[in-house]
Amino acid sequence: MNNLEKNSWTTLSAEQKYESPWISVTEYKVLNPAGKPGIYGMVSFKNLAIGVLPLDKDLNTWLVGQWRYPLKQYSWEIPEGGGPIGIDPLDSAKRELKEETGLIASHYRELCRMHTSNSVCDESCIIYLATGLQLTESEPEESEDLVVKKVPFMEAYDMVMNGQISDSLSMVAILKAKLLLDKGELSFQV
Repeated sequence: MNNLEKNSWTTLSAEQKYESPWISVTEYKVLNPAGKPGIYGMVSFKNLAIGVLPLDKDLNTWLVGQWRYPLKQYSWEIPEGGGPIGIDPLDSAKRELKEETGLIASHYRELCRMHTSNSVCDESCIIYLATGLQLTESEPEESEDLVVKKVPFMEAYDMVMNGQISDSLSMVAILKAKLLLDKGELSFQV
């Protein structure tokens, strides 16, 4: 680590303020980079965020629509959810894809790893591209009221570009896949 990448924060104390099966919230008393006292709240996630962009050989994809409680609005997204830390994230990706869309893929490719909102949380994410698709019956969780629609990939790309898709995992997956398609770096196995 060079001098530019050093940690300039000092943690004085930590107190957990909230915990659920999915997250915990901790308040830290800190000295900020200027050496002044302050507090920093952080949300820690107990699962890895998983996203899956299904793409068929005809360049169609599947989007999942649902009401997102924290936003108080409807959201169109790629299939996504949480995967327990400590198990193979690809197993979680396969489960999420089948659960939400009924799709089973014969091939997966990791598109990227990212942090979803690193100023307030430690959530890490892995996004996969799924190809070689077969449609079966979906199995949504009881807490999910989902609408699934098959759309041309370019329509999903347009939805990102015009703001209809604002979910970070979905935006990153679709934009990265578009770049790879434009560069001829995506292959479709059946």
